[in-house]
Formats: sequence, C-alpha cells, structure tokens
Amino acid sequence: MKIALFSINFSPDLTGIGYYSGAMATELMQRGHQLTVFAAPPFYPEWKIRKGYRNWWWSREVVGGVTVYRCPTFIPSQPSGLTRLLHYGSFALTAFLATIWMRFFSRPDIVFNVAPALFSSIPAVFLAKISNAKSWLHVQDFEVEAGFATGQMRGDNMVGKFAMAFERRMINFFDYVSSISAEMCRKLAEKGRDEKSIFELRNWSDVDAVFPMNDSSFRSLWGIEEPYVALFSGSITRKQGMEVIVDCARLLKGRDDIAFVICGAGPLRESLERRASDLPNCRFYDLQPYDSLNELLALATVHLLPQKADAADLVLPSKLTNMLASGRPIIAGAAAGTGLAREIENCGVNVEPENPHALAAALEHMIENRESYDKMARCARERAINFWRKTSIIDALEKNLLEVVND
Repeated sequence: MKIALFSINFSPDLTGIGYYSGAMATELMQRGHQLTVFAAPPFYPEWKIRKGYRNWWWSREVVGGVTVYRCPTFIPSQPSGLTRLLHYGSFALTAFLATIWMRFFSRPDIVFNVAPALFSSIPAVFLAKISNAKSWLHVQDFEVEAGFATGQMRGDNMVGKFAMAFERRMINFFDYVSSISAEMCRKLAEKGRDEKSIFELRNWSDVDAVFPMNDSSFRSLWGIEEPYVALFSGSITRKQGMEVIVDCARLLKGRDDIAFVICGAGPLRESLERRASDLPNCRFYDLQPYDSLNELLALATVHLLPQKADAADLVLPSKLTNMLASGRPIIAGAAAGTGLAREIENCGVNVEPENPHALAAALEHMIENRESYDKMARCARERAINFWRKTSIIDALEKNLLEVVND
C-alpha cells in the first residue's frame, strides 16, 4: 500500500502531532507499506526552526526509514489567530507545489491528512483526485473552535465565520475521516459526516517503553528533595490554561513537601516563568528526549493535566496516554461528562478547569490518602494496557486502511 501523508508536524518534533505522525509512519513502513510524507521543518513546541534545518526551500530527508519532504513554512514566534492562518496557509501552498512534482513519480493508493493543519486538506484532496486515490482526514483537534475557546480567534467576525465554513467543507471533502476520541468523532458527525465513514483512531502509548518505576534519576539530577512532585510535561500553549498550575503552587507555597515541576516549551513559557518567579516550589525545565521519557514520568507523584474550560471535547491531550502508562494518578481540569473526564475515570481526579483552589485541594487529598492513591495508580496502568496499547491501535488502523483501499 502506498500512502501519502500530510502532517505539518512530524518527527523529530518531541510532542503532540509530530510525535504521533512520525511513529505512525514508521510503524506502517516497518509493516511493508510505502510512505511519502509532506511536513514543515521541525519547529514545535518551541515555534522555532530546529538547528540543522533550512526553511527557505524544499528539502528531502529520511526519518526512521520514511521519506519526508520538508516544505518551507512561515513560523511565527508568537502565534496568534492571524499568524496561525498564515502559518497553515504557507504550508498548504508549498505542500501543494510539492504534490504536483510528486505526481510525476508516484501514485499513492491513499492520501492521509492530519489536522491541524486543515489548510493542507487542499493539496491532500488535490493529490487524491489526480491520483485516483482514496482520501482520509484525521482530526487531532478542532483547530478553529479551539482558537475561539482560547481567544485567538473570534467566531462573530468575517474571518471566524469563513474559518468555520472552510472547516465544515474540508471535513466533508474526504472519503473517510477519523478522530482521537468518541466525543470528537461525534462532533465530526455533527459537522455533516456520515457515521459510516467515521473511525476512532486513538493516540497511543508504547506500554513496553513507558512503565511504572519506583524512582527517577531526574530527582538527583535536578536536586529535587521534596517527597512529592506534581508534574506537567508537554507543550505550553493557550489550550491548557497553564496559569492554574502556578496559581496552585502559590496556594501551597507554605508546604515544603510538594514540588511543582513544569517540563516543556512553547510560546507561553516565558510569561509563565515570570508569573512563578517568586515561587521556590515551582521549577521549569526543558523538554527531554524521548529516550528519557520514562525516567521523566517516573519523577511524578501526580501528573497534572490542565485544560481550558471551553476547549473540552475539542482536543484530547496526547500526553494523557503516557501519563496513564507510567502508573501515576492524574489530576485533570475537566468538567463532568467530557471526554477527558471519562478517560481518566478511576485513574485520577477531575476538577473544575482553571480553578487553582480545586486543583490544590485535589492534590493535597490525593497525596494524603495512600489507599485511594495506590488504587488509582494501578487503574491508570491497566487502562493504558487495555485501551491505549500502540500495537493494537496500529493494527486496527492498518486493517481499516487496507479495507478502504480495496473498497
């Protein structure tokens, strides 16, 4: 099976879409399928082109055995509603030009587009049409509505209305669509898709590489002496409402037994560090290589998973899978009835989003009640093994792709 994959983020990006697109492509390639990837130069989550890559012309490289065409893309240092549109639009344009070149050399059986960026649906659908290939859209998050929820875009102006109309039209252009949770799949149906053409394609955890450990080398490396660590690791963006962690640390600064560790990068990290500059119990570190992920997650007593209230069911944080696999309880900012709340049921505690008092109370209760803590930790690991195992999810994807191609 020949697959053309459009994913603005791709390996070696360490977090989010780039990681999952890269791992999916490598796994399918190892199973004997041919993949060609169109991606931007690696830039996420720092929003800065990684050293060793150029961004003024197209380039070709092989990543994990997969051929990747890097398409020059505008990378804003401080992404906003307008600059994001320019960012996605520039990738769509340069990827479109690359697909014209590709058509002369290879004809894919299926074209697979990962959103964000929805703009890259244009070259993806074009390539599928001129190649007589099937087309598949995979929605990692609903970028337009997430933009409204975080205040980066307004839904009542011309740009916002155009974006919503464009999203709906693109979603219905593809032969098949998928998303990462049941709630997000239902939203695809609400946007006009026939439920028979919708698949649930979860993100996953490599439960053999991420597993419970009693201690972490990062504790001595970073000089963390507090017995309890509340850990956040990932990209630092508007969707999380990260300020709640700093405000929670401020409420608990009188306790000398809890350290708040934020390990990540993103456009909001600098302002978040300024907010916490007077808090000795709140510390910041850079993202760590994937090879060190298990050691990093083992540092946590509790994983913190904040989320903006209005972003519920528009995204399902990709970091959740490895948090569960590490066998540590999670405190999530999620309202009852949302997809995130359902996913961590019995594996942690849901608190009101963006409420530092609720987060602080849940954290104190969790570390002071060992029996319930241990029960949630066991459940987290079991949930990862039973529902988030990488091989099972890729098996189902491969089966569906083959059925679609042979339909």
